[in-house]
Amino acid sequence: MIASSLISAATGASLLFFASSASASSEAAFVQFENLGYSGEYYPVGKVEALSDGNCSCEQAMDSPIYINGTNSPFNEELSVHIRGPINLQKFAFYTAESYSFGSTDGSWTRGAYYDVSNGTADNVTFLGNVGVENTCLARALNYVTSNGTSLASESTVLENVTIGSAEEFAIFSGTKCKDESSLEGDCLVYREGIDAYHGFYGTVKAFLFQFSAPSDTSEEGRTNKTGNYDMPAIWLLNAQIPRTSQYPLNGSCSAWNTGAGEFDIFEVMNYTQRNNFYTTIHDYQGTDSVEVGLQMFAYLDRTPDAVMKGGVIFGSDGKATVFLSNSTTFGNTISSSDLSSWLSELDNVDGGEYTQTLSSITLDMNTATTTSGSGSSASTSGSDSSTSGSGSDSSTSSSSTNAASRPMFSIESPVGLLSLAVPLIAGTVFL
Repeated sequence: MIASSLISAATGASLLFFASSASASSEAAFVQFENLGYSGEYYPVGKVEALSDGNCSCEQAMDSPIYINGTNSPFNEELSVHIRGPINLQKFAFYTAESYSFGSTDGSWTRGAYYDVSNGTADNVTFLGNVGVENTCLARALNYVTSNGTSLASESTVLENVTIGSAEEFAIFSGTKCKDESSLEGDCLVYREGIDAYHGFYGTVKAFLFQFSAPSDTSEEGRTNKTGNYDMPAIWLLNAQIPRTSQYPLNGSCSAWNTGAGEFDIFEVMNYTQRNNFYTTIHDYQGTDSVEVGLQMFAYLDRTPDAVMKGGVIFGSDGKATVFLSNSTTFGNTISSSDLSSWLSELDNVDGGEYTQTLSSITLDMNTATTTSGSGSSASTSGSDSSTSGSGSDSSTSSSSTNAASRPMFSIESPVGLLSLAVPLIAGTVFL
């Protein structure tokens, strides 16, 4: 989550919309975004510097955009995994496949990273967190965490059997260190000085699987303080560039997040009153002019605080991203596509079944700020009568000083014809 205490008028309205509509959302056995991926670009960070007085100096590389195109973009880039408590992570696995279409029984998936708390295995896994040097503008630096997941460590350490509390976070990166110095030409682009810089998990066709519990927060401290994320566990993915510069900066130019680098919320409790509902949300510019609001599923998966849950997200070569919870989930060295599809097939027969939302096909031009043509369908749903409007999340929110004439624009083609929308997209947002 890109959190914020500054809320724009547009996002505030969206948050109110979520509050009124969440109770009308239906429970599903699994949820799916169709037509994931669009053509466009985003701006990486060209400079990030923590200053001694607590301020920072940052610039987005407006002359060096990263172009995205095709299936699952921008989530076909390197992603980092982020965990917010209360959660006890027991297993994590990352898989890739040459191809996979929803329901396919051909082929198999190869495990590329694995963590198992029961035997201390951490293969191609590095545990990091925002626990390093603190800067008012950039917040804490990304560094190794100790086995408790929330304290600063001097070296890579395997997470122990621990339940992190409400609002506490840690991240999972691959075991591959960034080999180059911080620069736009480096293998990890620009990153903050002094961090433990690692690559994320790359691939167009990939899956992230988890075994975890998300117990209710009954701590006296939690009940007394009622923090903004009290008893609101979450598991989400970020473009790995984002935490390497700053996950929670005061200056929006210190992150590529607000230009559409990508955030995918897999399981997220959105507010305390809906604390047993896991929602899924995409934060990029595919069919929305508000990256902070994003596109949220108006169906949810059930959080069971007293039970172990297993599941995750599958990004297929057919442009479908499927989020599920299934006790049939396994974590072997390989998983056959047949087995994976069978997990989902079983869920299709469970109450709630499948909930699908189809994303708009868009072309986004960040440089010329002119309307371009697109094709495909606008956001739609099946399996529920719920609205498909995006809703607010914990993401960065505030007004922008960027001139509207210089903001990117996109066009969407809906089932009733091309809607030529000259919609300005906010860049350079200041956020926490």
